[in-house]
Amino acid sequence: MKILVTGANGQLGRSMRKISGEYPQHEFLFTDMPEMDITEKAGIEAFVRENGVQAIVNCAAYTAVDRAETEPKQAEKINVLGTKVLGEVAKMFSIPLIHISTDYVFCGEGCHPLKETDATAPTGVYGKTKLEGEKALESTGCDAAIIRTAWLYSEFGGNFVKTMLRLAGERDALNVVYDQVGSPTYATDLARALMTVLNNGVQGLSIYHFSNEGAISWYDFAKAIFEESGDKISVSPIESDKYPSPTKRPAYSVLSKEKIKEAGVTVPYWKDSLKECIRLLKSSK
Repeated sequence: MKILVTGANGQLGRSMRKISGEYPQHEFLFTDMPEMDITEKAGIEAFVRENGVQAIVNCAAYTAVDRAETEPKQAEKINVLGTKVLGEVAKMFSIPLIHISTDYVFCGEGCHPLKETDATAPTGVYGKTKLEGEKALESTGCDAAIIRTAWLYSEFGGNFVKTMLRLAGERDALNVVYDQVGSPTYATDLARALMTVLNNGVQGLSIYHFSNEGAISWYDFAKAIFEESGDKISVSPIESDKYPSPTKRPAYSVLSKEKIKEAGVTVPYWKDSLKECIRLLKSSK
C-alpha cells in the first residue's frame, strides 16, 4: 500500500518515519510544507493521482493551543479546511484516511475515562477547530478513522518531556500544576496504533481514543521524568490558576482505550514508554 503521510516534520510525522521500516509491505510518501499544503485541493489531487496513493495519514495540524486564541483563522484553516480537503480527496479516490484529533474536544470537567461517544464541549479555539475538523471530515463521506489523543511527546520537536529535561539543566526548582489529570502519549506508540487501525481496514467513519495506559497529573509526570532521567531538581505542585494561560485546559482528560483495544491495538503503560523515550534522548546526545 502506498501511504501519504502529511505533516511529516511534526512529532507524529517524524515518529511515523521512525517506525516505517517495521512495515516493509507499505511504501510511505512523507510530505510537509511547503511541498504539501493540505488546504490546496488541486495539489493534493495531483499528488495522489501521480503517485498512486492508496491511503492517507494526516499528521498535519495547528497545535499551538495558546497561540490559537490570537490566530483563530490560521487554526481554522489548517484544522478545519485542511481536514475537509483531505477528506474530499480521499472520497474522490476511494481511499481510507486516518486523522488525528485531540482530548481538547472535551470540556474536561468529568471524573471518568472519556469514551468516544461522550458529549463534546471544547472551551478554546484549538479544541473547537479540531472538533469542527472532525465534523468537516464526516461531511465528506469518505472512509475515515479519527484517533483522538492527548499529552503527546517524543524525541522530536518541542514537548513537555523535552522541556522538563531542558529546565533541569537551567534551574534548581520548578512548579508544575497538579490539578490537571490525563494520560501521556508517546508518539511512537500512537504511530503504531494508527498503523494497526489502517491495516485492519477502514470503512465508514470511526472514532477511537488512544493514549498510554494510566492516569497522572502534570506534576506526577514531571516527577517521573526527573526520576527516570536522574536529574536533580526540586518540583513543587501548584494549582492551575497560579499558572496563567490564555486557554482553559481540561482538568480531567483521561481517554478510555477500550474501543481501540478491541480493534487489536496494544496500549503500553505510560511509564514504560517514558523510559524508552528518555533512553533514546540520552543515547542521542
